[in-house]
Amino acid sequence: MANTTFSELRRKEIINICDGARLGCISDLELDDCTGLVSAIIVPGPARFMGLIRGAEELVIPYCKIQKIGGDVILVQADGI
Repeated sequence: MANTTFSELRRKEIINICDGARLGCISDLELDDCTGLVSAIIVPGPARFMGLIRGAEELVIPYCKIQKIGGDVILVQADGI
């Protein structure tokens, strides 16, 4: 993610390459306290009521699961999500 701002990342959609599911967009990042590097991306959980209300859970996807960061999407290998 060299030279990529958080606001640029937030506009990219997350796609799970395991099943083609659209997981949404990044809502937050998890940083390693010691190194300052990104350790995970956080995506809001699935919508609940008629697709409008989101649950409290979030999807935490470890950085090592990111396969490719493209112009419009981020491809992740998120088994079991």
